[in-house]
Amino acid sequence: MASNRWLYLFGLLLFGGLIIAAIAFGFSLWSVPILVGLFAIYLAGIFVSRIIFRKVNSQEMLDVSEDIHAAARVYMRRQVRTILLTVPFMALVVGFFMGWRETIAFVLGVCTSISAGYLGMSISVRTNVQTADQAEESFSSAFRTAVFGGGVMGLLVTGLSLLVLTILFLIYQDPDVLIGFGVGGSLAALFGQIGGGIFTKSADVGADLVGKVEEKIPEDDPRNAAVIADLVGDNVGDCAGRGADLFQTFSDDIITGSVVCATLVSIYGSDVIYLPILLQCVGIVSSAIGILATRQWSKEQKPTSIFNVGLWISSILSSLGALGLSYWLIDDLSIGVAVILGVATMLITAATTRYYAGINHTPVNKIAAASHRGAALTLMTGTAFGLRSPIISLLTIITAIMLAFKIAGGTILAILGVNIGTDLLIGIIMASDAFGPIVDNAAGIAKIGKAKRKVFKSLSHLDTIGNTLKATTKSYAMASGTVTAFVLFATFFTITGNTVLDLITPYSIGFIFVGISLPFLMSSLVIGSTAKAAELMVDAVRDQFKQNPAIIEGKTKPNYTHCVDIATKNALREMLLPGGIAFLLPIVVGFLFGGAALGALLIGAVSSSALLGAYFNNTGTAFDNAKKTIEEDHTLDGSLAHASAVVGDTYGDPLKDVAGPSLLIFMKLIGMTSLLIAPILNTTTVIFQ
Repeated sequence: MASNRWLYLFGLLLFGGLIIAAIAFGFSLWSVPILVGLFAIYLAGIFVSRIIFRKVNSQEMLDVSEDIHAAARVYMRRQVRTILLTVPFMALVVGFFMGWRETIAFVLGVCTSISAGYLGMSISVRTNVQTADQAEESFSSAFRTAVFGGGVMGLLVTGLSLLVLTILFLIYQDPDVLIGFGVGGSLAALFGQIGGGIFTKSADVGADLVGKVEEKIPEDDPRNAAVIADLVGDNVGDCAGRGADLFQTFSDDIITGSVVCATLVSIYGSDVIYLPILLQCVGIVSSAIGILATRQWSKEQKPTSIFNVGLWISSILSSLGALGLSYWLIDDLSIGVAVILGVATMLITAATTRYYAGINHTPVNKIAAASHRGAALTLMTGTAFGLRSPIISLLTIITAIMLAFKIAGGTILAILGVNIGTDLLIGIIMASDAFGPIVDNAAGIAKIGKAKRKVFKSLSHLDTIGNTLKATTKSYAMASGTVTAFVLFATFFTITGNTVLDLITPYSIGFIFVGISLPFLMSSLVIGSTAKAAELMVDAVRDQFKQNPAIIEGKTKPNYTHCVDIATKNALREMLLPGGIAFLLPIVVGFLFGGAALGALLIGAVSSSALLGAYFNNTGTAFDNAKKTIEEDHTLDGSLAHASAVVGDTYGDPLKDVAGPSLLIFMKLIGMTSLLIAPILNTTTVIFQ
């Protein structure tokens, strides 16, 4: 422990000194993001060394972990292979319309996004067993290990993005080329999130419906054939998928920010081009300090308050850093205030999500109470709270943007400041998100590995906290995407020259409505795909119980591999159509109907996604936590209330882990693709005048 602390201190001093030296001796400011990116990767390496070099004491838990790791690795390799098979076709489309530089950036965006998700997932599956094993020693050790495992994902995602984007800009000296990178990262994220989401939720739903409802066996029971697939799914969906998701959020905001700042050089000076990426550097360093501060400072401290300490430290440091940077770089404190409004927006959004979806709050308690009267009332109550849950967050976002715009004198740079402000906590947010699947897997490993009951109970409590933290991350990402939409709209309409929408003729309104309908189509596709895969999973688990009664008696192990194969094949097949639609549709609309039509489509699609995605995320999590509330009372095991809560949970699973996250990436992908083709839309023949 002491040696690790010295390594952290050495790293902070080393990279801090390098940054100061680079500025003091007149090196380019582009050296700063390179050094900060290396620092993030260095710190992630320290966390990795702490995790992988410790010997696991329980061989039983280690064996379970190896099964999960092997299956996750097989799935990720197949997913990567499937994505890469589609990349040449899509790269040809990009190259045909845009050029070879954008094509290179596109391919690099795909590969970097995949790498970030794969590396983070690999560390997560190694952290799971360490967390379970250390829970036998102390709660604080297990908690700290899970935080570090999540921190690896947060630091790798941001560090890799910062490094690659900086190098690309230095090579091409043109921010417009970076849009190709953003499209590639968003496309890979959409494939990864849909595929990983379908995998994890088909396994989860199949395990719950047959295991809990039909056979009345507990969660993570080794007699359930889908239990390993369920645990694998947490890693490929919530770790790799979410890592790719936040990678594209972080990258896209740097890219759109650079494109906007390039148009403002005459107003703010040449140094304004550095603003987006240097603000992200401030966020990475602040998040790293917040992660290091996330520990149990006293035995009475609750896990939620532990994360709040790290979050507030990161928030304060990033806000102060943003103020100082805006004054030093462009001599305009109002932009720093706009960034602080973005940070505040994230904190309010997180608080709103915790209220509507968090355990021990009124909505979840009322959903749990409704479960005593049947599944229908469970679903109605959860839907009622879910439909109202996005309103406060959306009003907060709009207020922050309008206020920043007013304070800064009506410059788009203020909106950009709010947008970047929503990203400054991304490192610690990602760490808390990955914490969820890590402790979930740790609880499952402890249960299957026959650990002591107190260990499983302690980890189950952390799992409940992690579930709410995952919901907070999704709402954070959705809010960030909504703010990004304002920058995308302004940039797109400026490039295409369509600064005013014609609402007298029906064409713009018509395409707005078409855009509004697209998130419903995407949601239908991904939820339907999850249901299709879950049906096959239910049948497979039932067949094993029926054909081999010794499984339910605990005398024979089920065939876990068969269920993993079912989830893998269906997830990979079903992810292609939604991804293709999101990538090709804006290109088709833009070249057939022109920039005005595509802009109207973009407004409708993003607006609809912002509300629908938040509804999915909050509602699904509330159902999950209502089930956990019921399960805390063991006298309700096998009761109507428990069965109803499980139905609500299984209904909400594809909403929060497939449809909601997919809509976030969809709104980013359709926006970045629109920006990619925007420069040449003015020369396109338009069917409707």
